[in-house]
Amino acid sequence: MKTIRQISCNILVVILLASCTGNNYLPAETALEGGREFIDACLKGDFDKAAFYMIDDSVNTEDLLKIKRDYNLKSSDEKYNYSSASIIINADETINDSTHIINYKNSYDKIARKVKVIKRNDRWLVDFKYTFDGNL
Repeated sequence: MKTIRQISCNILVVILLASCTGNNYLPAETALEGGREFIDACLKGDFDKAAFYMIDDSVNTEDLLKIKRDYNLKSSDEKYNYSSASIIINADETINDSTHIINYKNSYDKIARKVKVIKRNDRWLVDFKYTFDGNL
């Protein structure tokens, strides 16, 4: 009886660990959805989720790490205000069938920003470096 209980507990632990290793993020079906998911994740301090919706290259990763460091230096009140802020889309500009520029602000700091969203391998992903250098 003790062996069956121990095996059952071990199986349960393995199942729980396996379920924790993956993410539950769904690929964005539109540019607006990809941009919104990225922006929302940054506002909430969920940088793993933000990275999922971002083009994986060294410059983007470095820029996201800078934003993460800045976010972690904010007070708990500021973090709360950002996490509860709404995203306000000022414009969604279609450059071509695989590139959009989203002009947005959030309801907390109201600073206008832009992100470029690109369709790659049937996924809409943010090219975060555009936010800082503005090149198409």
